Amino acid sequence: MSGKFAIVSLGCAAAAWIAWLQWPRPAHRVEGPMPHEVYVWQRAWTEPVVTAVTQETTQFSRIVALAAEVHWEKGEAKVVRVSLDHDALRQSRRPIGLAMRIGTFPGPFASDDARARWLAGLAASLVGEAESRQLEIGELQIDFDCAESKLAGYALWLGAIRRAVSPHPVVITALPSWLKRPDLRPLVRAADGFVLQVHSLERPHRIEDDLQLCDPLRARKAVERAARLGRPFRVALPTYGYVTAFDPGGNFVGLSAEGPARQWPEGTRTREVRADPSALSGLIRQWTDDRPERMQGVIWYRLPVRGDRLNWTPPTLAAVMAGHTPKADLRIRLRRTDPRLVELDLCNLGTADHNAPVRIAVRWEGARRVAGDAFKGFDFRERSNTSLECWSDSGMDRLAPGAARTVCWLRFDREPEVNAQLQ
Repeated sequence: MSGKFAIVSLGCAAAAWIAWLQWPRPAHRVEGPMPHEVYVWQRAWTEPVVTAVTQETTQFSRIVALAAEVHWEKGEAKVVRVSLDHDALRQSRRPIGLAMRIGTFPGPFASDDARARWLAGLAASLVGEAESRQLEIGELQIDFDCAESKLAGYALWLGAIRRAVSPHPVVITALPSWLKRPDLRPLVRAADGFVLQVHSLERPHRIEDDLQLCDPLRARKAVERAARLGRPFRVALPTYGYVTAFDPGGNFVGLSAEGPARQWPEGTRTREVRADPSALSGLIRQWTDDRPERMQGVIWYRLPVRGDRLNWTPPTLAAVMAGHTPKADLRIRLRRTDPRLVELDLCNLGTADHNAPVRIAVRWEGARRVAGDAFKGFDFRERSNTSLECWSDSGMDRLAPGAARTVCWLRFDREPEVNAQLQ
């Protein structure tokens, strides 16, 4: 027994030694500020999108714009090409990347069949069109909704695409769940780099479920594992949100994203799930202090655009990028459209949204109030002949940074001296 035990022990030790030799060494560490990039993922380049690209991108090291989306119908490729505003992209004076989104495909995969050649041709035409419009394309990014079991097939397509767009770098997006698959290593080695997407929304079951778009602890663990692949990568972080819907019994029935508000059946309860600025600013601080050398920056999904209901605003994103926890800063503004008419505005001069309860004390002298009213979401009551209180106990609608909202108006019999304070 002792001889057999020694043989087994030596065998285990040898296997462990070989495994140690083959396992990637711990990643080298770096510190300091990181480059920040941003996605522009809209299909329609409306005036607000153009304005955001030309005026709100100076702090980013690169813009990556969605150029085409591919989906499959009975194995046949269908494509929606985005009509990019090349003038706006040039005016941004930022380095530009293009993104090609590919929907789920079950296979089979080949490096030189009709599908591979078609995808390669599409990629080459996207780059060629952009360059013909005087854009210098720094990379093509492939966002393939690939099943974990199909990563080897993905590598075949990737090779065809790289040959078609050479010498332009080709970068892929990867999910944390792919990190446990052995086929990921040859896939990322076939690319010029990858983007680790650490944001998503797992399908909830009940309205009380814990919902978040990015778990900072999981994100950090995923980054450490990704660094062991030995390839340069960036990390994609969220700025967006969803509205999740549940039936009267609390069961999940659907969700909606940015765009026109969806009409849900009567009795449906909704809950917003948003990227958490406080948690993500903490993540940025941690990576600024210490991160793997292979992690070469962050790319945000997506660029804030005027009119977004569920996305961050530019001040919020700028604060998070700097590692600062965004905060609202409410102020009261008194406006007189007539000497005897006073309107009270709430203004948010901070970097975070405000939707918490608000209470305002109003006092005046030298006049008698003859009329007044509160606007949607607010109530008020008179405390004396020269004072009243205006409030929103249940929380007000979102007041974004830089925005203002009129909460009440007061009319007097003569011009008064008015003072208002947040309580």
